[in-house]
Amino acid sequence: MSPASLRKDRAPEVGPVADAGLAALGLRPGDRVRFRRRDGSRWREAAVERVERDGSIGLRDAKGAARALPLDRLEVRTTGPRGATTWEPCSERAARTEQMRLL
Repeated sequence: MSPASLRKDRAPEVGPVADAGLAALGLRPGDRVRFRRRDGSRWREAAVERVERDGSIGLRDAKGAARALPLDRLEVRTTGPRGATTWEPCSERAARTEQMRLL
């Protein structure tokens, strides 16, 4: 999946309220995530856009389709302690408390 297909070059059009909902879960608009439709199926990548009214996470996949999936079915792309790319379950990230960034 190419970065251009996930529109990483420009930020999704969301308001400050949507950003606050994502920040409470440890996510930001544009974060790369992966999901599975069913257990045992292949992983698909998408970009985070917003928190939906029902509490699910709004995503945009590589084809440009909008999807809304529950938090427990997503994994977030992160950098490991030695610089390697790893995937962390969103539910673990939401449960962890982090120090806020300074400016």
